[in-house]
Amino acid sequence: MIAASNNANHHTGHIPVLLSEVVEALAPRDGDVYVDGTFGAGGYTRAVLAAANCKVIAIDRDPDAIKRAEAFRAEFGDRFDILEGCFGDMRSLLTDAGVESVDGVMLDIGVSSFQLDEAERGFSFMGDGPLDMRMGMSGESAADVVNTYEEERLANIIYEFGEERKSRRIAAAIAKDRATTPFTRTKQLADMIERVIGRPPQRKGQKSVHPATRTFQALRIHVNDELGELERGLEGAEQVLKPGGRLVVVSFHSLEDRMVKNFMAERSGRASGGSRHMPGPVSAGPAPTFEQKNKGAVKPGGAELEVNPRARSSRLRHAIRTEAPARAPVTKGRG
Repeated sequence: MIAASNNANHHTGHIPVLLSEVVEALAPRDGDVYVDGTFGAGGYTRAVLAAANCKVIAIDRDPDAIKRAEAFRAEFGDRFDILEGCFGDMRSLLTDAGVESVDGVMLDIGVSSFQLDEAERGFSFMGDGPLDMRMGMSGESAADVVNTYEEERLANIIYEFGEERKSRRIAAAIAKDRATTPFTRTKQLADMIERVIGRPPQRKGQKSVHPATRTFQALRIHVNDELGELERGLEGAEQVLKPGGRLVVVSFHSLEDRMVKNFMAERSGRASGGSRHMPGPVSAGPAPTFEQKNKGAVKPGGAELEVNPRARSSRLRHAIRTEAPARAPVTKGRG
């Protein structure tokens, strides 16, 4: 059944990461209802619908993804639906759609290949485009951030979200250059960063990473509040999953993966930072809302990396919902 899901490549040209592993972790069953919180090109949705006679309710904030979903409506009928919005709001979105609980939630965190490949969206410097980076095409753009934020705040964003050690040098250069020429294009910003910090020496057998990569990642995460969205999404999944329901998350960099890892560890009753000689919770607390069969992350194999190099940093983690009541949300709303 899962082999048939590889048709996602044929339909869209987009290659879903860890596709078979996602479907295996979700374990779709006939009659069940699943949420694809990050629809994108629909690769995971198609694979799940191929694996069982079930229903998928997709969510996406990108208007382009909503348009792509129309073909799925025509192909799968009432087995598929899509809701426009942020996956962090999945509980309210599902409630408004008349759905109170589901059997599984899958999240593919980060930017989609469609967004990366379309220069006009401004996510990548591989092709010159407007400095935008907004997934939902509304609100503050990357150009707004780069041209209006104080130098110190800009440096902190680049350091925190991009883990860029040269963040202060980059922010200072941005502040200096924008005084005469505002930043409006992706190549303009990328070229400036390369000029200021240079390219790292290329190691034998390894591909050189462009010096602007971490800064672009940081701006994208900030513009779209991706870490806040992930926090809300994890809590939302806890609220909507039935007992025995499965949460499956694919992340692409250490900040996301660390957040998912810590959430699942905490919600499954495993204390973080405890002694390895004394595993388990160190004090009584709320009943675990999730159970983890496999505590480590699933990584792509060599065969997948040959076909899809973008998968190299991906990590999959999953957990199963217990019967314990969901905890009160603690994350802040958007603002």
